[in-house]
Amino acid sequence: VRIDNSIDFGWTLFSPDQEKINYDFFSARWTGILKPTETGTYNIGVEGEDGYRLWLDGELIIDNWKKQTHQRILKPFLFEKDKEYELKLEFFESAGNVKIKLIWDMDVENDWQQEIEDAVEIAGECDAAVVVVGIEEGEFRDRAMLTLPGHQEELINRVAEAGKPVIVILVGSSAVTMENWKNNVQAILDVWYPGDEGGNAIADILFGDYNPAGRLPITFPIHEAQLPLYYNHKPTGRGDNYDNLTGKPLFPFGFGLSYTTFKYSNLQFEKDVVSENESVNITCDITNIGEHDGDEVVQLYITDILASFARPVRELKGFQRIHLRKGETKQVVFEITPELLSMLDENLKPIVEPGDFRIMIGASSIDIRLRGILRVK
Repeated sequence: VRIDNSIDFGWTLFSPDQEKINYDFFSARWTGILKPTETGTYNIGVEGEDGYRLWLDGELIIDNWKKQTHQRILKPFLFEKDKEYELKLEFFESAGNVKIKLIWDMDVENDWQQEIEDAVEIAGECDAAVVVVGIEEGEFRDRAMLTLPGHQEELINRVAEAGKPVIVILVGSSAVTMENWKNNVQAILDVWYPGDEGGNAIADILFGDYNPAGRLPITFPIHEAQLPLYYNHKPTGRGDNYDNLTGKPLFPFGFGLSYTTFKYSNLQFEKDVVSENESVNITCDITNIGEHDGDEVVQLYITDILASFARPVRELKGFQRIHLRKGETKQVVFEITPELLSMLDENLKPIVEPGDFRIMIGASSIDIRLRGILRVK
């Protein structure tokens, strides 16, 4: 017996009481009084992964007394101000990994909808709209759905209907699906968690005082059904595509845009046949053919075409970030060392096997601009 200030628990590895209760086989009953401060219709209910049932003034309003998947069940209930209502919540768990939460919210009619309408009205009076959105994440807060939470997608689409250019600022450090709104906006700026100077940095980019050159260290899928999705997977012997969806990502590993464009050309090998313990330099030219000075991140990928063990379809083996003025050309040099060509054998010892290696240089893991073959004899 104890008093809980609220019912919102996630007992995953431990039980509510380590000394008395088995972590994966127990039940609980909470009783108390609800005293609303305002008269109105409230959504009251339970969110949980297990069996639960809820009574108000002796009336069973939610009966989910079965062990099954996560569910959120809400019922509208008209409460009177300062009237006391007896509440009873019962819960059981038979397999561990507990989630149980009592939900008690007043239903404020059209509150979020009115906020969106206000945003649309403001956007219609501006030259452009900046919509800041974000995700919830953290320890034990993995996301099953990668869409923006809440009503953020509707906010983006409704603001876009105002007919003004829309820039979406995305805050967070993991992938987001965007098919419901991506084509309705003019730009997306992923700022991750930018820190104290983030506002100034974002303003510099939006107003053109800085030319961004960030690159994605992860893959953004089109849909959660594509997961797991990563650029350096092993060859599977099957096609990448689904019957109703492509196998390609929304944004690949290494992807990033800037306010200028770059041309890749003139790939040269110092030699195209080497021994297993020999290094070789390769070079290429990068030209800024756009209208602004900027940085380019030149990425080196290598594929072991035929190996004794399954090898990734491509692996990032190096990158260089270079600054180019408008119209300027620079030569980039990569040294291909035996370490870059090596793999672990059955004894977990690094080896370089003879054979052909595809050398690829590009602007992302799927935007390969130059390629050639290096042979190890």
